[in-house]
Amino acid sequence: MAWICLIIAGFAEVGGVLSMKLSEGFKKLIPSLSCIVFGAISFYLLSLSVKTLPVGTAYAIWTGIGSAGSVLVGMLFFNESKDRIRILLISGIIISIAGLKLVS
Repeated sequence: MAWICLIIAGFAEVGGVLSMKLSEGFKKLIPSLSCIVFGAISFYLLSLSVKTLPVGTAYAIWTGIGSAGSVLVGMLFFNESKDRIRILLISGIIISIAGLKLVS
């Protein structure tokens, strides 16, 4: 169950970052509120997962999902660079996340 909470927390982190982008500096109400809600969900689920999982592993996976997911969302929806080196480096983060899961 801790792993499920952690993965959902990572995706909620991506939702928070996406909402932050859409809020235009917290000038738009709905995306601003959405950012706060996603952030709260993300932190809450992370706190549940660290009850069972090692804090370093959980934090690394949470930030990895958030980082990789945010870059992928930027590439897909905000026309950010899809340079091969960026994709290679993001793949490294994803591979590292999977590796941490395997050794934990």
